[in-house]
Amino acid sequence: MSDAAQSLSDDDDLFSGGDVVPMRLGDAVIQRLTAAIHDGRLKPGDSLPSESRIAASFGVSKPIAREAIRQLAAMGVVHIQQGKPTRVQALDAAPLDRFYRFAVRGRQNGLTEAVELRRILEPPIAAHAAHRRSDSDIEKLDLILARMEDALGNVPLWIEADLDFHEAVAASSGNRLLDFQIRGLRPVIREVMEIFNSREARGPQDWRRTFERHQRVVEAIRAGDAGAASAAMSQHFEAAEAAIAELANHREDSNHDREDGSRP
Repeated sequence: MSDAAQSLSDDDDLFSGGDVVPMRLGDAVIQRLTAAIHDGRLKPGDSLPSESRIAASFGVSKPIAREAIRQLAAMGVVHIQQGKPTRVQALDAAPLDRFYRFAVRGRQNGLTEAVELRRILEPPIAAHAAHRRSDSDIEKLDLILARMEDALGNVPLWIEADLDFHEAVAASSGNRLLDFQIRGLRPVIREVMEIFNSREARGPQDWRRTFERHQRVVEAIRAGDAGAASAAMSQHFEAAEAAIAELANHREDSNHDREDGSRP
């Protein structure tokens, strides 16, 4: 793939259209750069023109161009590497991942809020999946169910399969933003699952019931029954929600007590 920067000539400017208005210059530069990405002038894998070239194209200073590129990198739109061209990258959930981890750790009841967020999002996601799933989506969910059944009682393997399960349901919804939300929540969801699955009093029957709740979600999605899929996902959360919230609150209270005890 040829680099966009190399293909530019003086008469072939990706960002033609005149200087940006000298107000909120950084925002205007970001808007024009993202417009070039959205309409295909810049594609994932293409390198951006140099900071000097961008600054000249927009009639702004190099520091403003540099800050705009840094903000795009923070959003996951471009990837900056020292000594290499900055490249456009396909969107992923990494910025949401970082945001959710920061947001959860910034509040005493952050994990409980994360549980509530999942409880709000995932039943309608399952309903959308029932309407929009493809044969390959069902095949992927069946493979994950097989992994989960093999992992019964094995907490680390179960957690990874369970995380993949919820992401696969979101991917089956056909809504990319919902997909991003669930993938962005992965580290927070993992922490909640670690708390839930660390309970000592969890026997084989508990594991089996949890697995069967996941099975019911998949069967409803397979049948294309949106109401049943939503209900099955809601029942899955209802069965675990009280224990998760109690354990999450206990951990958060313990962390808060340790922080208070460390203060002079």
